[in-house]
Amino acid sequence: MKVLVTGVKGQLGYDVVNELNQRGHIAVGVDIEEMDITDEQAVRSTILSVRPDAVVHCAAWTAVDMAEDEDKKDKVRAINALGTGYIADACKAIGAKMAYISTDYVFDGTGETAWTPDCKAYAPLNHYGQTKLEGELAVSSTLDKYFIVRIAWVFGENGNNFIKTMLNLGKKYDTLRVVCDQVGTPTYTFDLARLLVDMIETEKYGYYHATNEGGYISWYEFACEIFRQAGYATKVVPVTTAEYGVSKAKRPFNSRLDKEKLSEAGFERLPTWQDALHRFLQKVN
Repeated sequence: MKVLVTGVKGQLGYDVVNELNQRGHIAVGVDIEEMDITDEQAVRSTILSVRPDAVVHCAAWTAVDMAEDEDKKDKVRAINALGTGYIADACKAIGAKMAYISTDYVFDGTGETAWTPDCKAYAPLNHYGQTKLEGELAVSSTLDKYFIVRIAWVFGENGNNFIKTMLNLGKKYDTLRVVCDQVGTPTYTFDLARLLVDMIETEKYGYYHATNEGGYISWYEFACEIFRQAGYATKVVPVTTAEYGVSKAKRPFNSRLDKEKLSEAGFERLPTWQDALHRFLQKVN
């Protein structure tokens, strides 16, 4: 199978290409230099030239706070919404499958019940979430052969993330304040890449949620486990979002994602986040 992967320089795209290569598929990785997804003609000509059997669309604007800047909003929408639509149109033209990576931010983050994949109670809290939702709708309204996979709290070897930030801060400071009232589950891109390739090898299309197993936690609990496994003596102090200080973009309090649909479709769920953290630290720490 020939698969085009966007955002190959990012955390997830990098791991997806490696997973495809290991399985003997033909992986064609592109980033902005090879295919600017905001350029409709460039997207169409590249995809029609490569003629992949599937596209795994990992490229996105993910700087959540910066997305709130008025001078960035059009660019964020061009990348997350319009660009996604261009890719979906090109996939339709050649009959290719498409996997689109989305986010828990399409919901309003209220309550304590896990969001289900087919829930349509969309109410994004910020511009990033709104544009990712528009990307979802562009895919689902254009294609029949699609996988929309929502993830949360992403970390991977090839990029910046919460774990790397904690490790860097833990080397500089004895004590750190970390938010304790935002709850979710981390997603290791190495593990997610395996699932995404599992998916595109099938025709079990639809909406899915995919994070690591191991239970729901707060960022505070995640930070504590990071330092425990890394062997740091850094003290972590739990604070509420209000106590921590307002960020430009509103953050969801409830990022719990229900992953039961993966099991129902016969997909192997991801290992626990504790195990994923252990493997990640072996690589980067």
